[in-house]
Amino acid sequence: MPYFFTAKASAADTPPSPNERLRIGAIGMRYQGSVVADKAQAHGDVVAICDVDRQMAEKAREQFGGKADLYEDHRRLLERKDLDAITIGTPDHWHAAMVIDACRAGKDVYVEKPLTLTVDEGKLLMRVVQETGRVVQVGSWQRSDHRFRLAVEMVRQGRIGRLERVEVVLGKNVTGGPFAVTEPPSHLNWDRWQGPTPAVPYIEQRCHYTFRWWYEYSGGQMTDWGAHHLDIAQWGIGELPVEVSGQAKHPDVPNGYNVAVDFEAEYKYPSGVVMTVRDTGRNGIMFIGSEGQIFVNRGTISGKPVEDLEQNPLPRESFKLYARDNLSRPERMGKLDSIVNHMGNFFDCIQTRQTPISDVVSQHQSVTTCHIGNIALRLGRPLKWDPQAERFVGDDEANTWLRREQRSGYEIIA
Repeated sequence: MPYFFTAKASAADTPPSPNERLRIGAIGMRYQGSVVADKAQAHGDVVAICDVDRQMAEKAREQFGGKADLYEDHRRLLERKDLDAITIGTPDHWHAAMVIDACRAGKDVYVEKPLTLTVDEGKLLMRVVQETGRVVQVGSWQRSDHRFRLAVEMVRQGRIGRLERVEVVLGKNVTGGPFAVTEPPSHLNWDRWQGPTPAVPYIEQRCHYTFRWWYEYSGGQMTDWGAHHLDIAQWGIGELPVEVSGQAKHPDVPNGYNVAVDFEAEYKYPSGVVMTVRDTGRNGIMFIGSEGQIFVNRGTISGKPVEDLEQNPLPRESFKLYARDNLSRPERMGKLDSIVNHMGNFFDCIQTRQTPISDVVSQHQSVTTCHIGNIALRLGRPLKWDPQAERFVGDDEANTWLRREQRSGYEIIA
């Protein structure tokens, strides 16, 4: 579909010249944030950096040439009129607010996955993107990895017959705790790091990489690896779920990680396709059809239909699921190389004002599938889902889990 078009956006935007170096602001600079900002440097200059951890910000400034201005509050960075694009690599609980703020400030955005912390955040975010006409690319880079793209194209083009089942393995959530409560380090603004989540005393393991093992800030593997693998699985299925069930154990450790362990979820789709999501087994995605199966992960793509490509190839020119592929870019596989193409697609769309390959609609739908899976795991019962209304059917309690209270002073403004 064409990218969201509004008269307001059309009047406000003239795409920059292809020969013009764009000016980039980077928000959230720990590992993944610095990776995506680095890949953006092929298309522009990082001139502004924001992080609530001063040490991370200073380290990033040195990495990007030592001249970028530093900010602790992303809103101050977004006030700059000279910035064309923003990269966001913060923890999950900040993604929606920062994308919304950036779009309303007139910036195009590359934001790390998962797109949101809740389903209702995604509804608001899509509306804001539509209203502002901004280009938003989500960092679900497996869509730009040739192995994953080939697998999905083969499934959708009937190379395994009628799709019947998809099996996804994500990996185990980490367990741990109780952890010590300490004073936050002087270089970290702990209050701002927490943002819209409940204010709690500082625990080192709540912060930086290990934030993903706390429901307050993330959703564990279901939204971490799930934002990648369930996205690819659902792209291959080509429709949205209508029922979800699951079972899991949840730790009860004071001041400890609280995401599900030993989890398994099952999704049912209107066509009869069933998708299972487990935490044990070989990490990856298995598409099972009436005439064959394909397995794909970050290291391989395999199955008889893949072997048959030697006699019956499926060239990139025959791919159908994304109409704006830049075929001048080489096939890339693996995380860092695929992000090169994923970032290139983002900057292509800045020029053309077209829809990027991991746009907010597809990524809201994918992470919604992750979120409702987590809700089913936490409630411990089957749930019927209406993907058009984006609500559970006949379950008021489950529907209360589609949003979260936001801390005063950090609310996302509708």
